[in-house]
Amino acid sequence: MKEENSSNYQVFVVNSAKYLTLTTKKYDRRKKWQRLDPNEIKSFIPGSIIEVFVKPGQRLKAGEVILVLDAMKMYTRVTMPHDGVIKTIEVKKGDRIPKNTLMATIE
Repeated sequence: MKEENSSNYQVFVVNSAKYLTLTTKKYDRRKKWQRLDPNEIKSFIPGSIIEVFVKPGQRLKAGEVILVLDAMKMYTRVTMPHDGVIKTIEVKKGDRIPKNTLMATIE
């Protein structure tokens, strides 16, 4: 029986219980989870920009429409997640964008 080197093991904590486990190379190379920045508006699906309603420096309240995204023939209004000022608009009308494209930033 081959002995495993304990330095290859990782500790996982699940509901305050600790587990010592081996991981695969695929798991080690995966894209790590990152907390979303609430001041970045990113596309959740690929699509086309139909209309942009705001300009940099414009103050908006939560729920106001920033732009309209056409994804699979469905128009989605992208709204402000919280009160703030538009810092930048990274897209313009007619742009075709892939998933996770930065569309706007908020101050």
